[in-house]
Amino acid sequence: MGIGSAVTMNDIKIVNKSLELADSFRDALDSVSRERMWLAFTEAPPYEHMRKFVQGLISDNDIQVYAVLGDTVVGWCDITRRKRSVFAHTGSLGMGIVKEYRGKGLGSRMMEEVIKQARTNGLEKICLEVYSHNAAGIALYKKFGFVEEGKKIREAKLDGKYLDEYFMGLQLL
Repeated sequence: MGIGSAVTMNDIKIVNKSLELADSFRDALDSVSRERMWLAFTEAPPYEHMRKFVQGLISDNDIQVYAVLGDTVVGWCDITRRKRSVFAHTGSLGMGIVKEYRGKGLGSRMMEEVIKQARTNGLEKICLEVYSHNAAGIALYKKFGFVEEGKKIREAKLDGKYLDEYFMGLQLL
């Protein structure tokens, strides 16, 4: 369902992760992945893999929210705590929004919620990686206080084209 005159951003709710929405999350991930320019995925993993991923987030008390229209996930944002003890104070952020729903404020709504949950969960730093051509994503992250911490040159190669990648971080303390 596209955004038309009958659908407003108020119709899209930000909800916590759930196994009930895992398949729809997988479909949203697949949609963004197949654009072949924003994510390290070029297609989503199988449904069963994604259900296990979401179950792991739930079991580990990691953070994930969905932007949901009706019963369809149109965006997601998650922070997974790093597992090694020396990095356990940090979490890695990933997010995506289905193309038709970008530029409508969903990224900000999801970021506000996951940052709030990260503080509640005792995280001290959120880390992320973003392709250097993703100007909208970088602007969103900077809006929330993320700073560039480094850059990897020609880190990814997609369809014969090299992509640089920025590392960004947000200190929560």
